[in-house]
Amino acid sequence: MNYSKLNKLKGKLYFTSADVKEALGITLASAQVLCSRYVKQGIFLRLKNNFYILTSAWENLSGEGILKISNFLQVPSYISFMSALSFYEVTTQVQRDFYESASLKRSASFDCKGVSFNFYKLKPEYYFGFEKRDDIFIAGKEKALVDAVYLCSFGKYKMDFSSIDFEKFDKVRLSKMSRVFPEKTKNLLVKLCKL
Repeated sequence: MNYSKLNKLKGKLYFTSADVKEALGITLASAQVLCSRYVKQGIFLRLKNNFYILTSAWENLSGEGILKISNFLQVPSYISFMSALSFYEVTTQVQRDFYESASLKRSASFDCKGVSFNFYKLKPEYYFGFEKRDDIFIAGKEKALVDAVYLCSFGKYKMDFSSIDFEKFDKVRLSKMSRVFPEKTKNLLVKLCKL
């Protein structure tokens, strides 16, 4: 195999067997076999079914790249909860190798080389308050907090609230965002943020 042809994949954050087919000029069936073989040999990492990343690219991945992969692993989704709060530097907790997102489809977890990607399903009426920043879908800091408080209020998420600097939040925005959430969530948010 001519490994230099694989350089065509280096410009991509992740790729499929169809991309390998194009890069190497082989059939799709051969590309699928090659991808499986390269995963076993440690040349490729499988992110999820038929999506791969070069192991060398994974080892040099920036924090931004990891967040983009998180968005891609479950579509639609956005970075939220402690991952977003850490991104905005409103918590003293530092998350390493652990990324959390809100999802519309289902709650799920993906693990890749010691890095965990966790997705928590939100009802459609709670799926808002995020934006696209540098090709990353991420909750605003107020929405990330409301998302976390929502899951905590129903015992579906654990969080150390003492690590949060509540002075760094817009209380009016928090109050507006929480209106659509259940009373249980609003009551916990009022207690925590003194709204």
